Parts: sequence; structure tokens; C-alpha cells
Amino acid sequence: MKKQYYAIIDIGSNTMRLVIYLREKGGRLKEVENVKASARLRTFLDDENKLIQAGIDRLLTTLKSFQGVAETYLLEEMVCVATATIRQAANQKDVVQQVKKETGMKIRTLSDQEEAYYGYLAVVNSTSISTGITVDIGGGSTEVTYFKNRELMEAHSFPFGALTLKEFFSNDIPTEDEIKALQTYLSEQFRSLPWLTAKEIPLIAIGGSARNLVQIDQNLKEYPLAGLHQYKMYDTDIKKISNYLMSLKPEKLSKVEGLSKDRADIIIPAIEVFHSLYQVVQADSFILSRKGLRDGVFYEQLSKEVGSILFPNVLEDSMQELITDFNLDPKQILHVQYLTRQLFDHIKEHGLMHLDKKDWQLLKRASYLCNLGEYIDAESSAQHTFYLLANRTIDGLTHKDRLRLALIASYKNKTTFKQFIKPFKSWFLKDERKKLRHLGALLKFSYCLDATKRQVVKEIRCDDHKSKFTITIKCQGDSTPEEYQTEKQKKHLEKAIKKEIDLDFKM
Repeated sequence: MKKQYYAIIDIGSNTMRLVIYLREKGGRLKEVENVKASARLRTFLDDENKLIQAGIDRLLTTLKSFQGVAETYLLEEMVCVATATIRQAANQKDVVQQVKKETGMKIRTLSDQEEAYYGYLAVVNSTSISTGITVDIGGGSTEVTYFKNRELMEAHSFPFGALTLKEFFSNDIPTEDEIKALQTYLSEQFRSLPWLTAKEIPLIAIGGSARNLVQIDQNLKEYPLAGLHQYKMYDTDIKKISNYLMSLKPEKLSKVEGLSKDRADIIIPAIEVFHSLYQVVQADSFILSRKGLRDGVFYEQLSKEVGSILFPNVLEDSMQELITDFNLDPKQILHVQYLTRQLFDHIKEHGLMHLDKKDWQLLKRASYLCNLGEYIDAESSAQHTFYLLANRTIDGLTHKDRLRLALIASYKNKTTFKQFIKPFKSWFLKDERKKLRHLGALLKFSYCLDATKRQVVKEIRCDDHKSKFTITIKCQGDSTPEEYQTEKQKKHLEKAIKKEIDLDFKM
């Protein structure tokens, strides 16, 4: 099957980007190339709000550079969109015409409402957040939206961005009075929209400044997981970073780990936007979405084919990507899941472990990806399974939920579990750590019942006696390998249910 590549060029006020996507079997788009250029087009607007020729030349040079990269792919389609600076330029028509003449590219200038809408679309199609406020701060504008039950309720674009807000400061490091003046201005602006006030819901941030904020936070905390998408922070974290950056000398600011050099002079005003909005919304958390405007544009394109603007199953689609990427067998997955459910219900019914719906949800998800690491190396499958699931972005799962999934799906024994959870021990209370270990032992036992992936085990029945727990296993065909593997694995399940287990394999 021919690989389908799509490209988008995003002409922002501060940066320009070329992103190449590969369309997956399931229809979703996977980013394969991301090229950034710090063009700072905003700085080329004159007193009459016209983009001067030097700015147009920089735009053309960057676009031609992007074309050179894009030519290495056989593209199905290329889209070129522009935001605030081109939108607000008095000579917008002339700029678009020059670009068309010099490069052959047709620029689609987004309205402020479209820009806000695409940010919302990206968030609801790449996270499991059903109600929230999005904020996307660019160089020349800031877009906010409010969505409820995944439906867009309100959208607004403020005519200020990180570059324009920088004008509140006389130097890169502002004085206390300058910060207070900016905070007052931002609070007044945000409070002018009643639908932003006291919502007490997540604030989801999009864009380069938000990514830099998260990267700084992760570096300061020596965060042990990879990935930025769906990373969670709180107002105290944002304030702490703001204070830290303001305590630095200008020459040290650009050397902060996690901060892009080209954003060093605009990160402080951007952080103030996030913090002020957090306070106005009275948000319960600050969450980063790596998916933004560019992804939103293509989600709209895809919707024309699938018939819906919203993907109904964000997490399920993301799990399916993993199944496809690692060549997992759907037939085996469903069988292991079926056996896991039987064992789960029997153990719950006999009161041997306290289990609830939430536990089954965790087990069910983990059963889709159990032993995924075999794709890399069968001998160290547990290590690879844990690393891949803990460090790969899974749309619809927070970092903590992703870690839970990784710990259960990679379970091998108590020793490796302790090894995997060690850097994250403080993330969970003792009881939850124990529950995750027991769920892992249960799933691993079920997986061993289909050790040869032939589905010879058809059904299991459990009987609870005073000192023993008997599991009768009905088979169709030779079950010798399954008997060996489950006998080897049962001690971990025995510790979880605090009873000796008798296995009775029957034809």
C-alpha cells in the first residue's frame, strides 16, 4: 500500500513551521517531520501596519526552504495557513500575491475565529478532556475557547501575543511594577469575557510558549517520563517558574534547560498570560496539548471523509495505533481479554481481592498491550513493554494513567515491578502500588493461559475452599505449554489472593 503523506505550513507571527504527516491505516495522521524557523514576522510591521519588504523577503526565503524539505516526500496535499501577522497586515493581498508568484503557494489566511476553532478541534480529538478552556498564545494574538461535553460553546481572539506583550517591559527581565501592570491588563482583558470567569475546569494550553513552560518544569523536577502531551501542572508550578526566570540575569535566561533560545525574550509575558488566565478561570489544572492549530486543520480535512468532526473514541484509536505499530494479534488480544475477565469476575465474586469497575478498566486497557515489548526482544519483553508504554504518547491518557497501564501490561514478577516503579514511588500511595502489582499478576497469569497464542484454553471455572483456590481450565487440544507457563506464574497470583492455587487442566 502506497504511503500517504500530507504537509502543512503554518505562518505564525513569531515562528513558521513545516509539518509532514503520514496517514496511518486507521486514518489518523502521524507526524514524521517538523521543521521550525524563527521568522518573527511581527517585527516587520511598520507604523501603518504594513509588512515591509524585508519581512516579505524573510517569509519567501523560509517558504522556499520548506519547499526543499517537502520535495523529498511524495505529498497527497500541502496546505499553507497564516495567522495574526498576515491577517492584520494592511497589505495582506500584496503579500499573498507575492508568495503565489514566487513560490506557487496559495496562502489561506485564517480568521481569528477559525484560529481559535482549530485549536479546540485539536484538543478534543487528542485528549479525553470533555470540558475545558483552551488557550493558544502566538506572537500577535491569543485565542481562547470554552468547550463543554466536547462541543464548542465560545471562542475569542485577543489582539495581543507574546511579542506585543513584551512591549510592557523595558528589558528582557521586567521590574516588579512592569509585571504588575501586565497582570492588571491581562486580568481586565480576560474578565471582559464572562464565560471565562470561575469555571473551575482544566486550562489546556497550545503552542510553543506552553511547550517551553512544560519543558522547563520537567527539567527543574527531573521528570522521569518522556513526552509533553497531556502533561499536568498547577498554578503554583507556573508561578514558581515565573519567579525563577525573573531571578535570572538576561545572559542566563537564554541558557535555561527546556527554553528555546528564540523564545527567551518572550517567555515571561507568555507565562503571565497562562497564570492570569488560570486565576480568572480558577482552573483545576494546567494541561499541555502538543496538538494545536496545524492538527486541527487536518482533523477538519479528515472529517470530510469520515463524516464527523469529532473522533468518538480518542483513546481507543490511539490504542489501535499501538496494536498496528507493534503487529499485535487482535485474535489473541480478545482471547486474553476474555480469560482475564473470567478470572477477574471469579476472584471478585469470591472476595479474594477488592476489585471494582475502575480496576477492570485498567486491566482491559492493559490486556490490549500485554507483552507488546516482544516486538523488540522476547527475552526482555517486560522491560521493553514498560519503557514503550510509559514513554510513548497515548492520546486520551494522562502521564499518570499511562504509567499505570505500563506497570500492569509489563508485569513479570515482584522484583521487576519494584524496579519499574522505583522512580515513581511517590506518585502512588502504598495501597495503589499493591493493587497495580496484583492486577499485573492477574493479567500475566491470563496471558500464560494463551502462551502459544493458539487459544487452546476455552474456559475457566473457579472454586474457593478454605485453604485452596481451584481453577479448572477447560482446553481443546494439547495444553502442555500453557500448563508449564501458568504453573510457573501462579505464585504471583497466590500472593495477590493470599491462597494456594490448584490448577486443573481438562480436555
